[in-house]
Amino acid sequence: MIFFITFLRCLAACFITNSHYTGIYPTDLIANGGLIGDVLFFAVSGYCLYNVKLSFPKWYGKRLYRVYPPVLIMTAVYMLCGAYSLADHGIRWWYLYPTYYHFVASIVVLYIPYYFCMKLDGLKKHLLFLMGVVAIISLLLYLTVYDKSYYHIDKVREPLIRFLFMECMLLGAWFRQNDKRFRNQFKRYYPFVTVGIFMLYFASKLIFSRRESLSKLQFLNWIAIVCLLIYIFITFASLDEKLEKLPAWSKKGISFVSDITLEIYLVQYVLIDLIRPFGRFPLNWFILTGVILLLAYLLHVICNLFYKVVEKMAKRLGGKER
Repeated sequence: MIFFITFLRCLAACFITNSHYTGIYPTDLIANGGLIGDVLFFAVSGYCLYNVKLSFPKWYGKRLYRVYPPVLIMTAVYMLCGAYSLADHGIRWWYLYPTYYHFVASIVVLYIPYYFCMKLDGLKKHLLFLMGVVAIISLLLYLTVYDKSYYHIDKVREPLIRFLFMECMLLGAWFRQNDKRFRNQFKRYYPFVTVGIFMLYFASKLIFSRRESLSKLQFLNWIAIVCLLIYIFITFASLDEKLEKLPAWSKKGISFVSDITLEIYLVQYVLIDLIRPFGRFPLNWFILTGVILLLAYLLHVICNLFYKVVEKMAKRLGGKER
């Protein structure tokens, strides 16, 4: 794995988890950045899944096989603990679609159009055009059917957000397509532009959420976050060689978090609610973060054992058929 991608996956997990830490910090303004983490995840997915060689059933089945076991296990555990209830939703809702996790619902839907965009050369060669089409469709929906009376364009459980996520997946694929153009091609202004856009993005969130009269312009928030995503990718791709030279202990920590990003996402919701009342900042932060990492790693280990058992059974069955 190219290390700047490992770093970005870790960064995305940190942003998303941090955004859920309401009631943990002295001010909830710090508990932010969730949508940045989401768009980073989708862009990283687009980057990593650029080369599609399998048929759709095999490719899509492989993706679902990696996503659903941890979802099913964690949902079952929290169901047994009483944190989730079938009284709220049926079995299909909890375990198949959409599940409790918006990221899972979005990724299993967006994998489908993304596959064909990468599989068909006529589409794959025109990623900028495809991104333009997605942007136009989302803008038309925003102008015609979207409720602009209040600020909610960054709410991850609304249908329109998937157009942003698809845009980010295609953007990640475009960066993979143009990897040599950016990787290790550092320019001194990259970090400054990234920080500047970061500040503009959060300023737009504050302005649109606090001034209802400006809510009709909230689409600008998406433009800001896409620009931020572009420069995050450019900056860290250009620093890939330097990131590779980080101390071994820090690289291990980054890789550790990167490897269990899905598990971190799945375990955190219930844990945050449980631990929030205990202690004050920063003690509560360290306890919560430590428990999330521990349980996420345990889930990761259990899932790996499951995959190994399934693979052994598949080999045995294959051997018997021969």
